[in-house]
This record gives sequence, structure tokens and C-alpha cells, in this order.
Amino acid sequence: MAHHDHNHSHATKNISVAFFLNIFFTIIEMIGGFLTNSYAIISDALHDLGDSFSLGISWFLEKVSKKKPDRRYTFGYKRFSLLGALINSIILLFGSLFIIINAIPRFFNPEDVNTEGMIAFAILGILFNGLAVLLLHKEKSLNAKAITLHLLEDVLGWVAVLVISIFLLFIYIPILDTILSVLIAIYILYHVIKNLIAIFVVFLQAVPKHLSIDEIETEVKKFPLVTSIHHIHIWTLDGEKNFLSAHVTVKDNATSDDIIELKRKIKDLICLKDVCHSTIEIEYEKEICLDEKCQDENHLSS
Repeated sequence: MAHHDHNHSHATKNISVAFFLNIFFTIIEMIGGFLTNSYAIISDALHDLGDSFSLGISWFLEKVSKKKPDRRYTFGYKRFSLLGALINSIILLFGSLFIIINAIPRFFNPEDVNTEGMIAFAILGILFNGLAVLLLHKEKSLNAKAITLHLLEDVLGWVAVLVISIFLLFIYIPILDTILSVLIAIYILYHVIKNLIAIFVVFLQAVPKHLSIDEIETEVKKFPLVTSIHHIHIWTLDGEKNFLSAHVTVKDNATSDDIIELKRKIKDLICLKDVCHSTIEIEYEKEICLDEKCQDENHLSS
């Protein structure tokens, strides 16, 4: 447990360092974008501002995630991360749209850019974001891995700015800066929309894509004592931790020991399917399901 707490503390510290690196560079980048008149740098600065919010929220949630479930939040605090992801995605969505809308006039009236300044900021961007990636790339938590991938995208974006800047030194085509800013915004927008869809799917409690109710029903009904399974629900708490509840009907001659053993086997089976938190209600064939929803609503049954 102590080793786990040490790793958790180490991850929190690295995320906090990455946050301060990112927010500091975002401020420099925003100023530099206006000084060099580079819309590509300004667009990436807005993206980095979103990253800073993401890192700040992730840093906060790393601490919050230590809290255990209580009588108010009986499932724990995992879903707070989804709320943070939603806020961050909305910020990036509007930021990307803002960049695209404001870039349109520049296609018709390209403005001069300071290529030397762009090169300098591109190198700084690679160094700052690269350092943040190095801090987090060994962390094993999914939260840290997601942040690392996000920062790695930033590094690649700055590499693109650097290449364009060097190209502009030899062949001066100012519109390339605007084209790059729009491409970066569209790329970000694509991933933001994908993330928003994934977030809404979790909030709407859809069955996770990698799980199949039909497959689980088929496997459970293979147990000799089981006659049917109904009122089955599968959802994910935060995109990682999955839950299941179901009513399982058994033969009337099943003993209490039989039922204890059956529940253990069903839970073991479901856990192998990546659902390690399950609630199984056992009913005898002669019983009428007392769950009002089972009687009055359309529900899954077999």
C-alpha cells in the first residue's frame, strides 16, 4: 500500500510540474504569437491554454481521487474526471472554432510574419512540451497516459511550426502560416468531437463498446442451475471502471449453498469480461420479480 501511495504521490507531483511548465509557456507563447504576428502560434497558444486547464483539472482530480466513496457519493469521485474532461473539451471546441473563423480573412489578406521569431518559439515549444512528456511518460495511470498523449500532440504541432518557419526563410509564402493554423485547429477539433461523443456516451450510461450483453447472458445461462437472466444493466463509471446489475432466475430445487457458489462463479465470469463490480439478484422460478421496473417497463430479458 505504501508503494502504491508513493507512486500516486509521484504522479501527482509530475502532473503539477507539467501544469506549471505548460501555463508558463502558454503565457510566453500568447505574447510571442502577437509579437511575431503568427496565427499558427496564437492558435497553438489557445490549444495550450486548454491543455493547461486539462492539466490543472487532472492535478486536482489526482488529489480528489484519493477520497473514498461516502454516503453522498456512493460510487466515489471517479466521475469528477468526466466533468473536467467535458469542461476542457468545450474550451478546446470553442477555441478551435474561434481560430478557424478568424483565420478566414487572412486567406484573402495574408499578413507578414516574423519567421525568425516563429523558429525561436517553435524550439521553445518543443523543449517545454518535450520536458513535460519526459516527466509523465513513465507514469502508469490512465490519467497520466492521456495527458502524455495530449502533450505529445503539442510537440508534434511545434515540429510542424518549425518546419513551416524554416521553409518560409527560403520561400516566403505568408499564407502558409494561416493554412497551418487552420490545419492545427481542424486536427484538434476532430479529436475534441471524438472525446465529447465518448464523454456523452458515458454520461448516458451506454454499454461500453467492448462489452456485450448478449455474450454475458449466453455465458451465464450455461450454468446448469440458471434458467434465465433479465433486468440486466451494464455501464461505466468513468470510461474505465465498469458495473453490472442483473436478476438471475434459478431452478426451484437450488439450495442456499448452490446459490452462494453460483453467485461466486457468475461474478468471476463477469470480472473476466472487465466488469469487476457487479450486483446479482437471485430469484427462484416460482418467484414473481418484485422489481417494479421489471413488471411495468420494457426491459432486457431472456
